[in-house]
Amino acid sequence: MKNIIAFAGSNSKVSINKQLAVFTAEQVVDSKTEVLDLNDFSLPLYGIDYEIEHGIPEVATQFLDKIKLADGIVLSLAEHNGAYATVFKNLFDWMSRIDGKLWSNVPMFLMATSPGARGGATVLDIAMGRFPFMGGNVVAAFSLPSFNDNFSENGIADPILKQNFEAELAKFSQAIFQ
Repeated sequence: MKNIIAFAGSNSKVSINKQLAVFTAEQVVDSKTEVLDLNDFSLPLYGIDYEIEHGIPEVATQFLDKIKLADGIVLSLAEHNGAYATVFKNLFDWMSRIDGKLWSNVPMFLMATSPGARGGATVLDIAMGRFPFMGGNVVAAFSLPSFNDNFSENGIADPILKQNFEAELAKFSQAIFQ
């Protein structure tokens, strides 16, 4: 049984990215999903002065430990003004102070969604370019546009998007079971 962690790069209590990440992780057969919520990992705003005075908060280490112990990561990023949401960027910065290769080469299904027609494509592109330098083993990627029109509890409604999603899910599943 493989251990998949699923989370959103958002702290919204009704995050559409969290809905997508959890749905995706639950599609992986012979695995168990641990859903992480960034609200449970509250961190002070990263700054070198804070780090010198107080050290690295234990909660950043706890989150990083979950990544290192996972067999797969499903992460769906929220896009705020064309970039990472502040809460995710802050966690990312703290974890990088512990380990510069923070993603630990764990197979990752990287996604983004939004209510708009681009589906978080800009933040997904940023992460796709950056994460490999930080130990990111991005084996699958998917952007879901117009979340409210294209997603329900039954999954992805649009047949072409669903086909693309399933192809990426197959790549991710294959990578974690190698």
